[in-house]
Amino acid sequence: MQKPTFQETLDQIVMRDKRYDKEAYGFLREALEFTQKRRRKSRATAGTHVSAEELLDGFREFSLQQFGPMGITVLEHWGVRSTGDVGGMVFNLIEAGVFGRSDEDRIEDFEDKFNFEEAFAAPFRMTKKYAATKGSRKKKLTSQAG
Repeated sequence: MQKPTFQETLDQIVMRDKRYDKEAYGFLREALEFTQKRRRKSRATAGTHVSAEELLDGFREFSLQQFGPMGITVLEHWGVRSTGDVGGMVFNLIEAGVFGRSDEDRIEDFEDKFNFEEAFAAPFRMTKKYAATKGSRKKKLTSQAG
């Protein structure tokens, strides 16, 4: 019997668990690959297993790179609103045989690791200091032109 493709596996997962969009799983897979590549470059740790903390950090960084300030909007559209949701997807993929796991891996390892609003929206907010500076420059330009 032929092994199902990744897309076929995702179809089965999404039929079983409708919380997350199919696109979110594809993105999670890419975020894992991003995390593994970053890990190999840094050679910080031996082994191939990626911890929940490492995956969440890679997921956050990859999302910021791919989506910029729209990251939180895209993730929410896919049903991913917390680090616990990332864990839910990871364990759906483990159950389907797409991701592997160690004996120490637990879904609780993904719970409440960071706030999505702070992680995905805050880096793009204008600071009060910058907003004040920008506002004063605009006033100076206007007064010089007038």
